[in-house]
Amino acid sequence: MDSTLSTQGTAASAAPRTTSQRIKSIFSGSIGNMVEWYDWYVYSAFSLYFAKAFFPKGDLTAQLLNTAAIFAIGFLMRPLGGWLMGLYADRKGRKSALLLSVWIMCLGSLIIALTPSYETIGIGAPILLVLARLLQGLSVGGEYGTSATYLSEMATKERRGFYSSFQYVTLISGQLLALGVLILLQQVFLTSAQLESWGWRIPFVIGALCAVVAMLLRRDMAETESFTKKQSDKPKTSTMALLIKHPKELLTVVGLTMGGTLAFYTYTTYMQKYLVNSVGMSKSDSTLISAATLFLFMVIQPVIGGLSDKIGRRPILIAFGVMGTLFTYPILSTLHNISTWWGAFFLIMAALLIVSFYTSINAVVKAELFPTEIRALGVGLPYALTVSIFGGTAEYIALYFKSIGMESGYYWYVTGCIAISLLVYISMKDTRSNSLIDSD
Repeated sequence: MDSTLSTQGTAASAAPRTTSQRIKSIFSGSIGNMVEWYDWYVYSAFSLYFAKAFFPKGDLTAQLLNTAAIFAIGFLMRPLGGWLMGLYADRKGRKSALLLSVWIMCLGSLIIALTPSYETIGIGAPILLVLARLLQGLSVGGEYGTSATYLSEMATKERRGFYSSFQYVTLISGQLLALGVLILLQQVFLTSAQLESWGWRIPFVIGALCAVVAMLLRRDMAETESFTKKQSDKPKTSTMALLIKHPKELLTVVGLTMGGTLAFYTYTTYMQKYLVNSVGMSKSDSTLISAATLFLFMVIQPVIGGLSDKIGRRPILIAFGVMGTLFTYPILSTLHNISTWWGAFFLIMAALLIVSFYTSINAVVKAELFPTEIRALGVGLPYALTVSIFGGTAEYIALYFKSIGMESGYYWYVTGCIAISLLVYISMKDTRSNSLIDSD
C-alpha cells in the first residue's frame, strides 16, 4: 500500500498554476478532509445511542464517561499520526500521505460498525472500540498537518488565509454531515429504540463507504509546487533533526493551539451532551441546535480567513484571545440555566463566533512558520500533541467536574487556557508578512 501511494505522490506533476486548477485540487483534498472528520465526529454525535451497546448497564453519566474516555484515547494516537504522517508527507509527498490517512480512517469506521455489543462478546466490545479509535486517531493526527500544509502551499499568497480556511469548512461540514445523518435517523427513519439497538451502526457504514470515494478523488490531486521543487534538493540530515532546530516555532504552535482547540471542542463535540446532560434538553433539540450553530460557524470561516489576508493573522488571533478570556465563563454559566431553544442557540452561536477567530486561520499560521522540508511534520506533531492534551480530554474533564458537583470549575479551566494562548498571540510575529511559504 505504502509503495503504491509513494509512487503516486512522487509521480505527480508540478502543482497547477491557474485559479481553476488550484480550486479543483483544493476541492479534491477538502472533500477527503470532510470525510475524515465525518468519520471522527460521528463517534461523538452517536455516543448517546451506542454507549449502552459497548459497556455494562449503569447511569447515563457513567456510560458517557466511558465513551468520552475512549474518545480521549483516540486522541493519544494523534501525536503518533502527526509524527508518522508528517514524516511521510515531507519525504514522499502531501498527496501520498493524504491517501494513506483516509484509508486508515475507513478501516476504523468498519470496525466500529461491525463490532458486536457488550452483551454478546463482553469485554471484547470495548476493546475493539478502543482499537478502532486508535486507528482513527492515527489517521486524523496525520490528516491535519498534511491537509493544512497542502491547502496553504496550493493557495496563492494573496488568498492564502481565505483558501486555507476551507480546512475548517470541511472539518465542520464533516461534523454537520454526522449530525445530519443523526437528525434523519432520529426524525425520519428510525425510532429511538431502533437507534439504540442497531441504528447507530448505519453512520459508521456510511463513513467507510465515503472514505472509499475520498480515496478515488485524492488519486487525481496534484502535488504542490513547493514539494516538487524540493524533490531535487532533499536535506542531508533527518527530518526530525531539522525539526528540533525550530524550538520557538514548535512552542508557538503549542501555545496558539491550546486555548483554541479546547474552546472548539467545548462548543462543538461536548455541547450536544451538555445540553442534554446538564441543561436538560431533549436529544433531538440538542442535535438541532448543534447542527444550526455549526452551519453558521462553517459559513463564517472563509469570511474571517479572507479578512486575515487584508489585516494580518495576529490581530485575528488576539481578538479570539481577548473575547474568549472575557466571555467564556459568562456564556457557559448563562447557558447552564437557559430554558429556551433560541436562548441556547444564540449563546452557542456567540461562543462559536468568538472561536472562529482561531479556527479560520490557525492552519495557515502554523504552515507559515516552517520551511517546506519539515512543514507537514512541524504543523502536525506539536498540534496533535496539544489537541490530545487539551481537546481530547475536554469532554472527560467537563463530565468529571459535573460528577463531583463543580461544573463551573470547567468554565474557569477553559478561560485560563485561552488566556495563556492570548499571551502567545500578543508576543508572536504576524505570519502573513513573515511567511516561510513565500520563500519556497
